[in-house]
Amino acid sequence: MESEVPVEPQSLKKLSFKSLKRSLDLFSPLHGHFPPPDPQSKKIRTSYKLNVEYGGIKGSTAAQPSSNAKAAVQNQASAPSNALALPGPENTRDKGTGNELALGPSIPAKGPSDGKSNAVVPSHGSSERNLSTAAIMERIPSRWPRPIWRAPWKNYRVISGHLGWVRSVAVDPSNTWFCTGSADRTIKIWDLASGRLKLTLTGHIEQVRGLAVSNKHTYMFSAGDDKLVKCWDLEQNKVIRSYHGHLSGVYCLALHPTIDILFTGGRDSVCRVWDIRSKMQIHALSGHDNTVCSVFTRPMDPQVITGSHDSTIKFWDLRYGKTMATLTHHKKSVRAMAQHPSEDCFASASADNIKKFSLPKGEFMHNMLSQQKTIVNAMAVNDDGVMVTGGDNGSMWFWDWKSGHNFQQAQTIVQPGSLDSEAGIYALTYDATGSRLISCEADKTIKMWKEDENATPETHPLHFKPPKDIRRF
Repeated sequence: MESEVPVEPQSLKKLSFKSLKRSLDLFSPLHGHFPPPDPQSKKIRTSYKLNVEYGGIKGSTAAQPSSNAKAAVQNQASAPSNALALPGPENTRDKGTGNELALGPSIPAKGPSDGKSNAVVPSHGSSERNLSTAAIMERIPSRWPRPIWRAPWKNYRVISGHLGWVRSVAVDPSNTWFCTGSADRTIKIWDLASGRLKLTLTGHIEQVRGLAVSNKHTYMFSAGDDKLVKCWDLEQNKVIRSYHGHLSGVYCLALHPTIDILFTGGRDSVCRVWDIRSKMQIHALSGHDNTVCSVFTRPMDPQVITGSHDSTIKFWDLRYGKTMATLTHHKKSVRAMAQHPSEDCFASASADNIKKFSLPKGEFMHNMLSQQKTIVNAMAVNDDGVMVTGGDNGSMWFWDWKSGHNFQQAQTIVQPGSLDSEAGIYALTYDATGSRLISCEADKTIKMWKEDENATPETHPLHFKPPKDIRRF
């Protein structure tokens, strides 16, 4: 009996490598060979580079394929094929040059019968779809809009007078005064130019969370945590109407720009639509799963847009009181929204991101290029395209509307005697001109801001890097 051949002991690692190599030898005829050069993609890449950098100079020697490239094409025509023979639609293989997959485009070799043509002839589909991806991989300039230089904003006035957090603000359409609502349950009216107190209105029994001033009547509207929505006649300085219906605190309030109706949203997850004159509730726009904390209106459909703690934004059909669309892009509560004064788009702020959407369809445009990393309570945008957002930690960030670039990060300073934790911003608004900004804060003050007239592009240069990866959600 023949003696058995001793089996060499092998480790598991070595065995697995051997198995892998055997599989590769079985299934890959390209094993151990370098991929052949592709002169066609080089030619496409060169011509593309010329078009991008030099505007497509015709007759340039760089755009013509060299004699070496032509020789390489001829060599490839006579060389044996290294391509995978994938089964085609009819299980047959193209008998051409053979440097491509059976399903890919065929590149005819330059021969005596083929005078000048060296173009790509696809076997199926359009030629643009089958061009080499090397042309696309060239570095091209970013198409992201570059922001214009903007002067930084500075605080020029601090107004104190409220005895509690200042929660809401509204500016008179004539731009002579503004009103603020506070957790001390009062509404105070201030002179816009001097910052002096003109009037204090009492009547709410909880903090005042929403304010709006009518541009057609001498009316001011207020809403608060006491479930009350009040209409004040500013000629008599007293409440003339109350709107009853909310089952819990009212967090936001907005007036329709053209019709005499009022919108209020609150903790009962409903946005209620009121007839100003008759005090009747026209609609209860229900659909949110949590507090409605922001609302704005516009003259055309969708006429009402609401943001909620359930992290959604809803567009409403005012005629039928039904939802037109729901935007679910945010991951956290949408506590603030701002409509651009002249463009058909709006921005919404959440703790995760500040996003921009187009109107009327609500298509997502882009995220702002930085993350404030705080709860954003308020935002405003002016005609000049300067958007400002205020956070719970007292951070106030200024943004270029078009590009989403954050050009200034300000931090509010608490008034003496307040805790550092009271540096929170609850409401923001621009005046009618857009040149003055009013912020309402947790240290019981109202601060006014304007652009720094001494700033220049040299003293405050623009640091902008276009985004490399643009998130589509």
